[in-house]
Amino acid sequence: MKRILGIMIALCCWMAVQAQDMKSLFVALPDSLSPLLTEVNRADFGDFLASGMKAEVKNRFGKQSEMTELTDDYLFVRLSSASTLEMKLLPVNDSTKVVCVVHTYSAPVADSSISFYTTDWKRLSTDKFLDWPEESAFYVVPETDVRADSLKNVRVYADMYLLKAELSARERALSFVYTTPDYMDKETAGKMKPFLLPHPLCYIWKNGRFVLVSEEDGATSGK
Repeated sequence: MKRILGIMIALCCWMAVQAQDMKSLFVALPDSLSPLLTEVNRADFGDFLASGMKAEVKNRFGKQSEMTELTDDYLFVRLSSASTLEMKLLPVNDSTKVVCVVHTYSAPVADSSISFYTTDWKRLSTDKFLDWPEESAFYVVPETDVRADSLKNVRVYADMYLLKAELSARERALSFVYTTPDYMDKETAGKMKPFLLPHPLCYIWKNGRFVLVSEEDGATSGK
């Protein structure tokens, strides 16, 4: 009896490990974390893509949602015309993984939220895995007092801090694009542009958390 029980426990553990792929995790996503998509919707996405079909379903609101990419550790879903969902399965150590979830809303300017979960969908503290970038990180450090004053005057118009986050499908990487200028009028955005970094802030997954990549490292995230 003990031997049978031991075999059953080992089998359950093996099945749990095997289930740690993005398709299985997405189907198992609790309905409370999936207000637009039903379990059937989520399962259909993977089945459609596996069959070489367009992975498009009608969500709970009767609108179209489409999954455009699914791998063992990544997925991308266009939930609606104004929102997207990305997920990335990331290793913390040899036996533990977490799921990074990025929701992006465009109404009309893109802004993202990021959350982390265990593989059985328990919410984790975001601070444990990522230091959210300060707004000043997207600005070039002024070389003169005159430039500093000009930057101060321009930043008065940046009264909202908006960021678009993007996970990489191929790499364990995350990038941030500063979208605050996108809601400004063209003239104001043009004045701000010379003071902004010409590239996104890029992070890589290292030792169980996302860390900022310095410009000298030359790393990029990309889809």
